[in-house]
Order: sequence, then structure tokens, then C-alpha cells
Amino acid sequence: MEYGLVVRWLVAYGVLAGLGRPVAARLCSTLPGRGVGFALPTALVVVGTVGYWVGHLTFGPVTLAAALAVLIGLAALTGLDGDALRERRLELADGVRPTRRNAEASVVFLAAFLFLVAVRAVDPAVYPIGGEKFLDFGLLQALERATVLPPEDVWFANDPVAYYYGGHLLTALLADLTATPTRFAYNLSLAGFYATLVTAAYGLAGAIARGRADAWRPAALAAAFFVGAASNLVTVSRLVVAALPPSLQRDVAAAVAARSRYSTEGVLGGVDAFSYWTASRVVPGTINEFPLFAWLNGDLHAHMMGTPFLLLGAALAFALYRTPSRDLRRRRLLAFVVVPLLAGLQTVIDTWSMPSLFGLLFLAVALGPADPWSMLSERVAAWRRRRDDGPLLDEFGHLVGALGVAGVAGVLGGALAVPFLLGAGAGREVAFLAAAERTSLPGLLLVHGAFVVTFYAYLLDRLSVDRSLPLLVGVAALGLLAATAALPVAVVVGPLLVFGWVACRTDRPVGFETVLIVAGAGLVAIVELVYVKEQAGPLRMNTVFKTYMQVWVLWGTAAGAALPAFVRWAGGADAPSLPGTRSRWLRATLAVAVVVATVPYAGLALSAHFDASTDPTLDATRFVERDHPDEAPAIAYVDGLSGRPTLLSAPATGRYPGPNGDYPAPPGMYSWDSSPAASLTGVPTVAGWGHEIGYRGSAPYLGRVRDVDDAYTGSPERTVAVLDRYGVEYVWVGPAERARYGSVTFAGVEGLTPVFRNEAVTIYRVDEDELGVA
Repeated sequence: MEYGLVVRWLVAYGVLAGLGRPVAARLCSTLPGRGVGFALPTALVVVGTVGYWVGHLTFGPVTLAAALAVLIGLAALTGLDGDALRERRLELADGVRPTRRNAEASVVFLAAFLFLVAVRAVDPAVYPIGGEKFLDFGLLQALERATVLPPEDVWFANDPVAYYYGGHLLTALLADLTATPTRFAYNLSLAGFYATLVTAAYGLAGAIARGRADAWRPAALAAAFFVGAASNLVTVSRLVVAALPPSLQRDVAAAVAARSRYSTEGVLGGVDAFSYWTASRVVPGTINEFPLFAWLNGDLHAHMMGTPFLLLGAALAFALYRTPSRDLRRRRLLAFVVVPLLAGLQTVIDTWSMPSLFGLLFLAVALGPADPWSMLSERVAAWRRRRDDGPLLDEFGHLVGALGVAGVAGVLGGALAVPFLLGAGAGREVAFLAAAERTSLPGLLLVHGAFVVTFYAYLLDRLSVDRSLPLLVGVAALGLLAATAALPVAVVVGPLLVFGWVACRTDRPVGFETVLIVAGAGLVAIVELVYVKEQAGPLRMNTVFKTYMQVWVLWGTAAGAALPAFVRWAGGADAPSLPGTRSRWLRATLAVAVVVATVPYAGLALSAHFDASTDPTLDATRFVERDHPDEAPAIAYVDGLSGRPTLLSAPATGRYPGPNGDYPAPPGMYSWDSSPAASLTGVPTVAGWGHEIGYRGSAPYLGRVRDVDDAYTGSPERTVAVLDRYGVEYVWVGPAERARYGSVTFAGVEGLTPVFRNEAVTIYRVDEDELGVA
């Protein structure tokens, strides 16, 4: 186990957080705790933004030095700013102890980091099966070889990568900062992003609940639990079915299976049939991950690395929400400078969550008390104050102003993101979802049920709903809509949108957690109406996949802040709307039930994960020597090549139509034959993983595939033409090539010299001066 590297990364994170702390405190100065929990993501935003833009000129030590210099400069400027010093004195005068709050957040980060290090240490390998680790590790290796951004695509040689790589860029910069080889940086970065997410949830929920007497710490810890350890209701549902009388078990299991992607026998399996994987595959045709599953599975993927910065965007929206109208300079700085800058980097880290930053900004302004028009035009704001249009028109004007603020910020953020979007983000469009493809009611409840129950109870309590008739009428109306329009989501999140909006705009005793509830409900509703049409996944698979992770993070934080307020912890300032011991016991029972329902997955998955007795390590590529000993020396040879030479190897396509029928292929994209030499070394191959179709389109990718096939099986003239066209410097002939093409000899081709050979692999070097037909 590489304990020295663990300590080195912890020191690096501590230094970055220390430099990011004054910047976060300045940005979140209107929040209780002044941005506790957001020091590290703030620092990473600065480092990543500078690294991205400077990297387009030169990528390497100069890039890292420039990023650190800017971070140090910002820390010095914000730490010595007169306004910041005055705010610090006010905090101390009010009895707030920032040092203690920072120390508690550091303990949370340390616990989460070490937990994930332990998880990865017993399963560190970047296996191609069960995820897209070859993609993530290949991106890291490509960045290590890059001298300028964007890096070259390891599966589409001579072209820049067509994928969001901002999180991998941050990992590469951290690896350079700590002098860590990529094979270790992969898993240490996974632990760092997880700990940053959990700490951000802890900090945001604590800030939301800080004004509720002693509720802030329970809220912060509850949010850390929901975001970092909780799961959906799939596991507990299977346990409940297994506990039913035998006469009912099969009928209930069949009913569940009919509306989900599980079989009846799978539902009946209970604990004995438990697999950590099945809880992420609930809605047919989609992927429904939550943080614990994602980090347990171990992909260093964009939808995971973007989550801490999504919560940073929520914290900035909360700061704006709490900033009074008179502080116009701060409001404009947050909305029109800081959020667009964050969105520019988030586009490169996880393009899917960039629009959510502006959605959070819109909701913070729309549901906040301050007039949004003052940020756009003080003249219009003054004109609105003089008018008496009545509550409905006034609310409509408030909403239009919020849309204007989000629109201006979106244009500014989009301008920063344009260079990336025109390349990697091009070729996609929004399409309407057919009714037959929408999520069923059981599917929605299995994925979101724990949060939905919590939020219904919380909002109805805040709204003091003590009569059942209005509630029943409203639910009946939404049920009718759900039935007639085949829209089950209307009855699940429709009331949350309405209740949350009403609670925020009618001075009910709610906080920013309600804004997060509305944001998550909006995202759940949107993916039932539209989806992003692309080739990377069938129909709305990616849309639900990438959006549901955002929903989980926002709702997990909101649930952490809401549950303690709902249960009314001792000393809470809120007066109960439904007084009495019985009501309090019911609230406590609900809170316990939600926690109990979401914890079995963690217990079962982690116990199974740690059952395997193995020598703990964080080396992501050690498995190659164990599982593929014949190819390991050849991969090590390629890894030792300097620069970015182009490699020719068999593509991992699956089957695709050719002029004479289907071409033969290796056994699928998610296998060892998915361009292992390129994926594990960062040396680009001409045509690699079949997912390049999703990034480039069918014609460009399959055109390259046919060229590669011709190079291995065509005439000597054709082989020479392909090697020359793509500037190939090395040719790989291994098991995948023999499985696809049979015996490969390159007879009749001059200029190919074997430079590595064993029983499994032969590597040829291409001599450009001598390349030709014999």
C-alpha cells in the first residue's frame, strides 16, 4: 500500500484548501460560515480555469506554475481585503468561530478521503469491463503526454479529444503537483473528488441550517450521509419482498418486474442474489447511478467529477439568495462574473451539468426576496417599485427579471464555453420524449422515493396543511394529468414544484433547501419530456444517466437540511405547526425510516467489496501483469515510448456492416480487446474504441476502421498507403489482431522492423524513409 502517496496528496489538498479558503470566504461572505466546505473546490476552479486556458499555449510545468501563481495571488488579495477583514471581525463579535468550523470540515474531508482510499485499495484496477475506465485512464495518459491542449484522442489519432476532459485535466495537474505516476493518481483523484463532494454537501447543508439553533451539525452530517453513503430504494424493496408471506412474494415481484428492468426471479433473490450493480439499473433503457455506486464502481468519470462544482454553484446561488438588494455590486459580481467563470470550467469538466448552474442561479433570484430587476436596470427596478400592479403581475415581473438575470449570465458563461462546445460538444440536439419511453411510477419511486417522501412531509408541514381535502383535490388533478398524458412524473414531482415555489414566495418558514428541492424536481420533470439526441447512447440513456446524478446531489443536500428542521431538534427556533408528542414521534419515525431505507445497500455492497482478500494497492494497472502476463511487457514497451507516436492496432468495434456482410470483431467494446495498448499508455491508435461513433459520427469512425482493416489484410500497396496517410510509427500485432484478421505477416511491405516480439505480441517500427512495396 502506497501510504506515502496518500499523505502527499492529503498535504497537497490541504495547501490548496488553505489557499482557496479566503477566496471562498469572500465569495460566500453572506453565508453563515462564509463558505465552509468550499475552500478546495474554489481552489480547484481557479487552478483548472487557468490550467485550461494557459494549456492551449503550453501544457506542462509552466501551466501548473501559472495556475498556482494566480491562486496564491487571489488568496492574498481576498485575505487582505478591507471588506473581508471587517466581515471577519463581525463574525467574531457574533460568537462565530471560523477556525472550528474549518477544522470540522477538514475532518469530514479526511474521513471521506481515507474511506474511498480504502475502497479503491482493494479494487484499484482500471478494468475495461463494468464501466469506462479505459476511457478515463486513456484520457489521463493522453494528458500526461500532451504539450498543448486539447490532448490527442487515444482512439482517433491525429485529432483532438472529443470528450469533456476537465476533471482529468485537474487530475493531471494534481499528479504533476505531487509527482505521482498516473497509475496511482487515478485512484487518489477518485478519493479526492469523493471527499470534496461530501465535504461540500456538509458545508452547504450546515450553512442552510445554521440559523436553526442547534440544527446545523445534524443537517450537515445528514447531508454528508445522503450524498456520500445513501442509496435508492431498490435494495430495501427487495428485502421487503423477501420478508413478505410466500403467497404474496411472487405476485408483488411480478408487479415490480413488469414496470422495471428486473426479472421476477431477480426481485425474489433477496440478499443472496445481491449485486452492487443492479441498484443502478432501474428504469429500462437508462442508467440510474448514485454517488456511492459510482465511486464503488470506480470510473473516473465526468458526471462524478462535476458534482463538487455543481454544489459550489449551489453555494454561490445561496450567497446571492441571501445578499440584499442594496448590495448591488456583490450581486452582479456573483451572477455575471463568478457563475459564468465557474460554468466555463464546468463545461469542460461535465458539460451535462453546466446548464444546471444557470438553473440554480435563476431559482435563487426568482425565489429570493430581492428584486432581480435591480441587477439588470436600476431604472426599471425603480419604475416597478412605483407601480402597484397587484400580486400576480408583480410576481410575473419578478419571474421575468430572474429569467433575464439567468439569461445574461448564460450568455457570458456560454461565451467562455464556446471554444470547447464548438469542438467536443457539437453534433447534438434536443428531442421530445415519446410517451412510451417515459419512466413508470414504480420506477420513479424506486429511484427517488426516499427524497420525495421527505420533501412532501417537510413542505406540507411548512405550509401548515392540516386539511386533507385541498391536498386530495390537488393530487387527483395531477393524477388525472399523469393518466391522460402518460406522465407519471406529474404526480411525483409536480406538487414539489408547486409547494416549494409557494413556500418560498409566501414567507413560510423555509430556507434555501427548498430552492434545491425545486431544482431537483425540475430536473426530474425535464428528462421525462425531452432528451439530448446523440450517438453515445440509445435514446435518453445518457440524459437520464447524467441528470439523475445531479438530482441526487442536490436532493441529498436538501434532505440533510430539511430532516432536522422537520423533526425539530431540541433548541430549534421553529414553532411546530402540528403540536403534540404524537406528531413529534411521527416526524422522528419518518426520519429514521428514510435513513434505514437508504442504508442497506451500503452495508451489503461494502461488505462484499471488502470480502476479497487482496494485497491493497492504489496501482490501477497492476492487474495487467496478473491477468495478461504475455501482453504486459509489450504494453510496458509502448508506455516507454516518448512523445505521441501513432500506433496501428485492431479497432474495438463490435460488428458493423461492410460491403460483404458483417465484419468480424472482438467480443465487444467493454473488453480487454478495447485497444489496450493505446488505452493504458496514452499512445494514440488510428481507430480505437467503438464509442468514437458517439463522438465523431458513424462515417468518420467506420472509414478509419476500414482503413485499419485494409492495412492488416489488404495488398502491400494498400498497407503502405494507410500507414503513410495516418503517420503510423508503430504497428501492434497481438491476440485481438489475430482474432480479427488471422495470421498477420505484412509480406511484401518494406520499412517494417520488429522492435518487440514474444509469443503474444509483435510490435513493428515504421521507418518512413524505407516504407514501400517490396
